[in-house]
Amino acid sequence: MDTLFLARTQFAFTSIFHFFFIPLTLGLSIFTAILETAYVKTGKEKYKHLTKFWGTLFLINFAVGVVTGIVMEFEFGMNWSGYSRFVGDIVGVPLAIETLLAFFIESTFIGVWVFGWNKLPKALHAASIWIVALGSTLSAFWILVANSFMQSPVGYKMAANGSQAEMVDFFALLFNPSLWKQFPHVLAGGVVTAGFLVIAVSSWHLRKGTKERNAFETSLKFGAIYAFIGTVLVVLAGHAQMQNLLTTQPMKVAAAEALWESENPASFSLFTIGDEKGLKDVFSIRVPGMLSFLAYNAFEGEVKGIKNLQKEYAAQYGPGNYIPSIVTAYWSFRFMVGAGTLMLFVSLLALYKIIKENYTFSPLVGALLFWSLLLPWIANSSGWILAEMGRQPWIVFGLLKTENGVSPASVVSSSELLFSLAVFVVIYAALAGTDLFLLKKYASAGIDNAE
Repeated sequence: MDTLFLARTQFAFTSIFHFFFIPLTLGLSIFTAILETAYVKTGKEKYKHLTKFWGTLFLINFAVGVVTGIVMEFEFGMNWSGYSRFVGDIVGVPLAIETLLAFFIESTFIGVWVFGWNKLPKALHAASIWIVALGSTLSAFWILVANSFMQSPVGYKMAANGSQAEMVDFFALLFNPSLWKQFPHVLAGGVVTAGFLVIAVSSWHLRKGTKERNAFETSLKFGAIYAFIGTVLVVLAGHAQMQNLLTTQPMKVAAAEALWESENPASFSLFTIGDEKGLKDVFSIRVPGMLSFLAYNAFEGEVKGIKNLQKEYAAQYGPGNYIPSIVTAYWSFRFMVGAGTLMLFVSLLALYKIIKENYTFSPLVGALLFWSLLLPWIANSSGWILAEMGRQPWIVFGLLKTENGVSPASVVSSSELLFSLAVFVVIYAALAGTDLFLLKKYASAGIDNAE
């Protein structure tokens, strides 16, 4: 196993694991702030109790997310020194702002919120959790500024010797079209993740026959509305992001659809078994014109195929293979869309139950509401796998190939990478076990325990 494979494996493992916690932190911070605002406006104690209950779960998740995120900063310098030298002048700026501004705001006001109960005026205390939510959102924003440059480079010039990209327009980074397609999608994904956790935990307590029934009925109402709004937003933002990809990364769209030849109108694949080496279908069921409709909001319009794009890229960037793993792109897209479709169905079901004020659940409905909490994690993880794997072989699209971003074997050997990967797997497994144990403990203990 060479250093490139191990470095990619290690970063994939740590980044996917880290992102298990980020959407829930984003969504729960806003949800907790909404509940405390309801407490301030109404003075009802049940909102205060719910704020503390969900705030406790937010804090547990936030702590583990911080720990797992720190490691990734070191991986840039240790495992990806070629990448760091090439784009350090650009992505270093938003990452530094994220640490020095967004994260410090978030962590400082978490302390104010935790220790400020009964010490600060109610409105001021509620403001502190809103600032925490703002800090979480800004943190995601600045990280996506860096990632969007990797997806669609803007605001740069190449150094005279061609060794690195240099920033020439900071505001071009901030107004990168890819950023404003990515950011709403990620933020809505956080809302959805929190919403479905709220639905799952609240419905579980209601099925169990909790003495805190009134509070968890209210929690389910808020969670169902929150999850539905988030699901609608994530679908709309994802649709806009897909249309943007046709301009910035058409190969990613073609790979996600196993579209070998350019088509106009282009068909959408319901199910395809493909010959990746031969770049052809073995078996395929497709809907005529549907991909063009998704791409252009009309049943006509060309979508370029893999073979044509490979020729274009070879002519533009030089000889080489510019086709990502088609099986990875194809199935990660379908896991993401499939999970999103199920989330829409479950959120509508939860909305129907609260509109009817029917808080009794059959075993089937109860199980569906509870296990739906997994759907956002499936959608979030598969979406990021598509975003990063579908960009290959580029680590910075059109500028730097992944194989040129990894640290040389003379700097970091394959044995060192393998050892550190094994250590990370053990440590992260322990962290995951701890996080799940604490979340389960406090979620199942109920509201009184959160007090």
